[in-house]
Amino acid sequence: MAAFTTRPEIAGTFGVATSTHWLASSVGFGLLEKGGNAFDAAVAMGFVLQVVEPHLNGPAGEVPAIVYTAKDDKVQVLCGQGTAPAGATIAKYRDEGLELIPGSGLLATVIPGAFDAWMLMLRDKGTLSLREVLEPAISYARHGHPVLERVSGAIESLEELFTQEWPSSAETWMPGGKAPAPGSLFCNPALADTWDRVLREAETVSGREAQIDKARDCFYRGFIAEAIEAYLKDACVMDGTGARRRAVLTAEDLAGWSASWEDALTLDYGNWTVCKTGPWGQGPVLLQSLQLLKHAGIAGMPLMGADFIHTVIEAIKLSYADREAYYGDPLFSDIPMAQLLSDDYAAARSALIGPEASLEQRPGLIPGLEHLAQAAIDRAAGAASVAVGADAGEPTMAHLSNRRGDTVHIDVIDRWGNMVSATPSGGWLQSSPVIPGLGFALNSRAQMFWLDEGLPTSLAPGRRPRTTLTPSLALKDGRPHLAFGTPGGDQQDQWQLIFFLRLVHGQQNMQEVIDAPLFHSQHFTGSFYPRVATPGRMMIEPTAGAEVIDELRARGHDVDVSDPWAIGRLTAAARDPNGLLRAAATPRLMQAYAVGR
Repeated sequence: MAAFTTRPEIAGTFGVATSTHWLASSVGFGLLEKGGNAFDAAVAMGFVLQVVEPHLNGPAGEVPAIVYTAKDDKVQVLCGQGTAPAGATIAKYRDEGLELIPGSGLLATVIPGAFDAWMLMLRDKGTLSLREVLEPAISYARHGHPVLERVSGAIESLEELFTQEWPSSAETWMPGGKAPAPGSLFCNPALADTWDRVLREAETVSGREAQIDKARDCFYRGFIAEAIEAYLKDACVMDGTGARRRAVLTAEDLAGWSASWEDALTLDYGNWTVCKTGPWGQGPVLLQSLQLLKHAGIAGMPLMGADFIHTVIEAIKLSYADREAYYGDPLFSDIPMAQLLSDDYAAARSALIGPEASLEQRPGLIPGLEHLAQAAIDRAAGAASVAVGADAGEPTMAHLSNRRGDTVHIDVIDRWGNMVSATPSGGWLQSSPVIPGLGFALNSRAQMFWLDEGLPTSLAPGRRPRTTLTPSLALKDGRPHLAFGTPGGDQQDQWQLIFFLRLVHGQQNMQEVIDAPLFHSQHFTGSFYPRVATPGRMMIEPTAGAEVIDELRARGHDVDVSDPWAIGRLTAAARDPNGLLRAAATPRLMQAYAVGR
């Protein structure tokens, strides 16, 4: 593997913070300098990212995290994924004339999960006060931050929709009647006011934990929930289909929900143990892929060669086929996770990886659940027939309201060895209108449910959508060593898989691994509206080389070569056994940064 790098791998002994925006990374490290731990830093970073990357996440989105607590010597998953509202039934959505849940608008909303998850992390794991972790985000919202070019572009592309259909969004995102210029100073005073009021109300009670719980009440049972319900009571807004529809979310839904801690799902890979969320996220596909690749001879392959890329792509196809058939909320469905991760199952499945690219959707056949495999195959066939990029909504502006957002990522390790890997998302400025007076929009995560009965991912009240959000934490020789992740929807676990394999089997410098050419499959059914599948399609960066790309095409892959430096937004942080801390961040998009000393 060529030792090429765009920037140094950050190294030190005090602490490291890395994320998809340099301001968030700097804020996180500043909290470490102030005496806070990794959990304090991660919470502060999460709120800052809501301000500076509003096209990728927001206060009413969601956040899964995988954390290691040094004092307890324990890895846990924080589930900040809200559930479907009580009124979100298949019958209700079918009565609205829907076959798929729109990618934007009020029917696409589930209960906001991010705020409660961050508060739970702060209360249970952090050490600093609510004010100390919120003040950086409040400052950037009130006094301004330099607008990213992509934020400006996202707003500009939605000016017509905001002006004509979502006026509260126009008021927030288009001061002076137009999108802010790239690099200009942008403020969100309504959001700053919201967090200031949360602080004022929280500080009417004594004690750090009591104040944090009071803040949770403000959001889910107080003035924020009241403002959300007051708006939704009469709102009927344009969604991704080009029609105007009302929400089913209520204040009662918010009041009855809270974030939670749960055990991580794990897999051993040599002397490593990889920790992921359960099947309510797509995280197990990384574990399934690793299990498959144990049997595919991946360890002996050149890590930049066509053999490696072909084999990884084919393993991904098989794992994602199982995702589409079997994953979902394990509180509602019996997910056969033990079998999906078993070595015998992987050995049998790995035999399907041949020398040519497969164009089939091939979920495993699990006794008693064959109907789920067939249903996934049928859905993929339908998804492959969807016209990509069709602006069927003209002139209703569905082509504008269908703009999807993405995600951000955070990795932090402190001097005590605490670790956080978190992947906040949702509540994008594209998702739905800003709630008047609050400065943020609701999420659109319900689009990941299906409106067909009997599936692990069927829409149902109280059920978590099967998301693409998938932070990662890995142990080496039994000790917590690595936190890593990336935005990217369906690509998240693909890019993380490539990063992990190259790190384990090749180069140990994380920055060099992140800078290496990336690729991903688009073969399977997508998780976002309109749920497209493109059998055999893969994308790869041109730095992989013409010879490799030509060989992949000769093997039957439908290869789409991306622009240079266009794939992946990986960040990572590591703690070596001797206490050395290291961190890295992708140069792609010129936003992510690692900070440490």
